[in-house]
Amino acid sequence: MYMELPGIRTWILFYLISFVVLLWAAFLSAKGVMLWVSLMLVIVIVGVNFYVVFIQIKVQASRKQMQHDLTKDFVRGEKQVTDDRPKH
Repeated sequence: MYMELPGIRTWILFYLISFVVLLWAAFLSAKGVMLWVSLMLVIVIVGVNFYVVFIQIKVQASRKQMQHDLTKDFVRGEKQVTDDRPKH
């Protein structure tokens, strides 16, 4: 299944920032300081990533539904209705 990704630079920047925050959270938890901050960072980043992917799936589904609605009455080939009106 093909999914359009608008603004690939935006996605790269988003996931790079997410990766840096997760690395920072791993560093904080490895040092043993501010464990609640590192846990909160991980929860926030995972939640935001899940939300963004969920929204993109919904947008793709609505685009697919709109495309289906626009093309449902389209007829190809010999099934087309001939125009029986007199020509000028």
